[in-house]
Amino acid sequence: MIEKVWKIKDQPDEKSVLALADSLNISNVLATVLLIRKITNFYEAKTYFRPDIETLYDPFLMDGMQQATDRVIDAITNNQKIVVYGDYDVDGTSSAALMYLFLKELGADVEVHIPNRLTDGYGLSKESIDYLAEKKTDLMITVDCGITAVEEIAHATELNIDTIVCDHHKPKDKIPEAVAVLDPIKPGCDYPFKYLSGAGVAFKLARAVADRVGRKDLVLQYLDLVALAAAADIVSLTDENRILVRKGMELINSNPRPGVLALIKSAKKEPGTLTAGQIVFTIAPRINAVGRMGDAMRAVNLLVAENDAEAKVLAQVLENENYERRKIDEVTFSHAMELIDTEIDLENELGIVLHDENWHPGVIGIVASRVVEKYYRPAVMLSTIDGVAKGSARSVTGFNIYKALEQCEDLLLQFGGHEAAAGVALKLDNLSEFRKRFNVILRETMNGKSFSSEIKIDTKISLSDITPKFVRILDQFAPFGPGNMRPVFMAENVQLANYPRVVGKNHLLTTLRQNGSDKVFDTIGFNLGNFAYTIDKDKDLLDIVFTIETVTKNGATYPQIRLKDIKVKENVN
Repeated sequence: MIEKVWKIKDQPDEKSVLALADSLNISNVLATVLLIRKITNFYEAKTYFRPDIETLYDPFLMDGMQQATDRVIDAITNNQKIVVYGDYDVDGTSSAALMYLFLKELGADVEVHIPNRLTDGYGLSKESIDYLAEKKTDLMITVDCGITAVEEIAHATELNIDTIVCDHHKPKDKIPEAVAVLDPIKPGCDYPFKYLSGAGVAFKLARAVADRVGRKDLVLQYLDLVALAAAADIVSLTDENRILVRKGMELINSNPRPGVLALIKSAKKEPGTLTAGQIVFTIAPRINAVGRMGDAMRAVNLLVAENDAEAKVLAQVLENENYERRKIDEVTFSHAMELIDTEIDLENELGIVLHDENWHPGVIGIVASRVVEKYYRPAVMLSTIDGVAKGSARSVTGFNIYKALEQCEDLLLQFGGHEAAAGVALKLDNLSEFRKRFNVILRETMNGKSFSSEIKIDTKISLSDITPKFVRILDQFAPFGPGNMRPVFMAENVQLANYPRVVGKNHLLTTLRQNGSDKVFDTIGFNLGNFAYTIDKDKDLLDIVFTIETVTKNGATYPQIRLKDIKVKENVN
């Protein structure tokens, strides 16, 4: 088990805490958490707790939006053929479904094209564009892709296909020469918020078009798709994304479209109290599975399904593919563990680079994440595709894996990604040298330090602070995700109220109390089952780090402590 380092965040001064707590009529603990999130007064708190659609930024602030709306309206008016070109993950398929449904509503002649992960690879390809030309396409709108497709979009132009790019990824040195390129992070774009998902950018284009044709609020019915995409793509849930996801989750919980409802039911959930976190861990994997295993158009077809019967059939396809994906995950992970035992010198190699020619390319990114979670070291997992080693890299806090790959660029055929995750391809002959250099870079970067998993704690708390009002207000901090993570608390000198049990795959289940109180809290600690055998219920006091979640069971709602780590103070009696 990797030992975790606990670090309490810098605490705001007591005067500011008391003033904010008084103005909002909340506890000092919650006021502290708000201040840490840079929410300092009543107005900022109102904006945070009551996000309003009307405060979204004007889409025409995005560079290229005027040209994009001109071209879309012209295509609809003249009944030209429009193809929405998406990616095969949740963001890409949700973006494509959103744009398709919106354009269909306006009477457009529109279709969707999603590349096949296994045969077409990522993003735009000249082969796909040739196919669209054969279908007499006049306008191609890319969603969640296209910002780096300079040559491909030039090829489309040669074939008399106009292109509008809707993307949120980082561009390369050259921007594609399209009719319009919508990307808030491209150079020269002054759009105020830089962290939209691909579906967020697509939503902006749709809202701008809707505004120009006098139906501005038409696109609000698609906010559920924006919420799906933003939650699954792990974008920053601050500012505009917070509004989009909060309103989208309200739609999912109150009036889910047939495809989303079928997905929720196939995951054995019920709409009403679904959270963004549940989207990430239960709904998103099912959508991603069909793209990982083959044809992602099946996900788009589900999201645009018009009735419950059609949606139920399609959701079962996603369920089956996700089941197969999970089986392949387990086999691949077990094989990776064997290779680490036999081929990796963990005493001297800081990084884990693994290759097997038969690994399924659709799952190695997931497995790489699991390897990182188990060993808390950067990991690269590679399969062989068309004679080339291709795969995924995942990192840990404090090590920028994208920069590490940049230093190996001469050994790579291609790479792309960000600080925490990347895709990579290289010749098989370069694999050994890549593994050596990757570890050299790691050693130089770490400079003798060892990797440690750090838990950042918002503030200390007593269990007696967890009242119904406290939990009710805490729930309004949602949606939780990057930039607005679920608050992490620390409580000291806590005791077990009953004997702990181990459930599932090494999960700790128990109840806790503090200071001899009669008030006890149901508690679960994922992957903390080992503590069940080391804690003496009658003697040991515990310091715990945890989050608080609301659980509904048999119609009753109550707070549950979700442990992140435990420190045992032995034999205090």
